[in-house]
Amino acid sequence: MDAVGLFGLAAASGLGRGTEAQLAGALSGVAAFAPVERFDVGGRRVRVAATLPDAGSLADELADVIDGACRHAGLSAGQRADCPLMLAVHGPPGVRGIPDNAGVRGVPDGAADAPRAAGESWPTTADLATSLAGRVGLGSVARVYTSACVSASTAVADAAALIRTGRAERVVVAAGYLVESDQFALFDAGRALATDGAVRPFSAGRTGLLLGDAVAAVVLEPVTALRNRVPGRRARTELARLAGWGRAGDAYHAVQPHPEGHGMARAIGAALRRAGVDAGALGYVNAHGTGTPFSDAAEAAALHRALGPAARQVPISSTKATHGHTLEASGLIELVITVLAMRAGKLPVNAGFLAPDEACQLNVIVSGPRSVAGEYALSVNAAFGGANTALLVQTS
Repeated sequence: MDAVGLFGLAAASGLGRGTEAQLAGALSGVAAFAPVERFDVGGRRVRVAATLPDAGSLADELADVIDGACRHAGLSAGQRADCPLMLAVHGPPGVRGIPDNAGVRGVPDGAADAPRAAGESWPTTADLATSLAGRVGLGSVARVYTSACVSASTAVADAAALIRTGRAERVVVAAGYLVESDQFALFDAGRALATDGAVRPFSAGRTGLLLGDAVAAVVLEPVTALRNRVPGRRARTELARLAGWGRAGDAYHAVQPHPEGHGMARAIGAALRRAGVDAGALGYVNAHGTGTPFSDAAEAAALHRALGPAARQVPISSTKATHGHTLEASGLIELVITVLAMRAGKLPVNAGFLAPDEACQLNVIVSGPRSVAGEYALSVNAAFGGANTALLVQTS
């Protein structure tokens, strides 16, 4: 089985457009939260999110990052045509911006709640994926993921498994979420949003999460792709290696993780075992870290269960404190930032931190970016229904 490398990436979020903006924002610890102007929030308890002020439709934003990742990876038109797409997005009726020439009917902004005629249906996420593949020259759509906050990380794990077992030569994984009124209203009504306008992962005084925009794409290939250089084309660069991945469910509660972190601990353990890496070799953990009281405490318990004594030593932060919770895109934007940070040799700040919490005894990065010590990093995510993922990357 061949090792899996990451050869191209592109991203945009509330921190800005491009990979430089993602890294700069995560390292600075300056959060991107601002008053929401995309839709009316006048009747909401919380009125801020981390949005891109010039965001287009989800389809257009995804097409841009997919094309950018393919160009970054140096893929030719022929290589794109042989490459499948795995897409993580929010399910209907949140699909917006499918072009009229895509063979399906687009949904106008704000139309999700409009009455529909008998037999009429909105475009599906599969329609969106098919349209995107056609727009950027990819050959097919492998799968579409709508499994909440582990959608993108699950897609990355599946893509890596296909490549490692020789069932795919390369895969493009893309994910996107743009803050919209329906989910904003649900999280606000559920009192999950931070009332003080800041996300404070693992900190005393944390009051909740805040939503954010994000679109991202990565190109995964076997590392043997480095040896398959086409004469006359630029040399290709392996940005990082996906050394391991793990997934586990605890089925503890519909919307709460197991308080002792059983599911997440199993996912982390599986990723480390797959790579043959000891917890002591970790140089960084980009935590799920939503900033909600129950979830952060459960994640801290999971890290101690999975990593043992290393949980108190390995540097940990949650970049959601700067770019917000990006739902289905979380696993990918956070993986991208993790890779960028490890390659830059600097680890992101856990923004918003006020004081230690006895329930979260971790080595949280609070005073400024830290230097990287080690070549392995974990990016972990959790979702409603008890789903948990862990992605282990290696950089040199």
